Amino acid sequence: MKVIGLTGGIGSGKSTVAAMFAKLGVPVVDTDEIAHQLSLPPSDALDEIRQTFGGAFLQADGTLDRARMRALVFQDENARIRLNEIFHPRIRNAARQALLALAPFPYALLVVPLLFEANGFRSLVDRALVVDSPPDQQLERLAARPGLDRATAEGILRSQLAPSERIALADDVISNGGSLSELQRQVQACHAQYLEWANDL
Repeated sequence: MKVIGLTGGIGSGKSTVAAMFAKLGVPVVDTDEIAHQLSLPPSDALDEIRQTFGGAFLQADGTLDRARMRALVFQDENARIRLNEIFHPRIRNAARQALLALAPFPYALLVVPLLFEANGFRSLVDRALVVDSPPDQQLERLAARPGLDRATAEGILRSQLAPSERIALADDVISNGGSLSELQRQVQACHAQYLEWANDL
């Protein structure tokens, strides 16, 4: 089985594209969902968060206080690095196990927002598919998310790879600047290409 790594900047439309692939019968492993599961108690990752950052970063129900943690890591580079050291190896291991269970399929989609930025994730995939979207549309989508103000959204965009850098590292690119039907057309074209490629190997 081959693995396509789906990535793109925040608010680029990765979830929409992943859902379109899923409707075509492609199994999808989403590292954001894995991270969410790791953020639920009981979790050794949360134990390490408590030891490293203090109990203030956990909510009353024991789950990670995402808003507080997000605010910290965008102000403190060392905190961001330490948080990634706690979560990324666990996310990689869980993703690897999930992909192994999908061996009968021609190919699977692994959704990794930081495919190029985070160590060790690029080696899990055979091809990298980037969803590219105009920055103004990314900000519009982010503004619609609860608990995320425009300043924070702009900060997140600035902290990520520039679109041109991400595209330069991609094997394939889907442009999400038009209609949903155009996006669907691109997904279907990629799906046909990936099926042919996976079945030829």
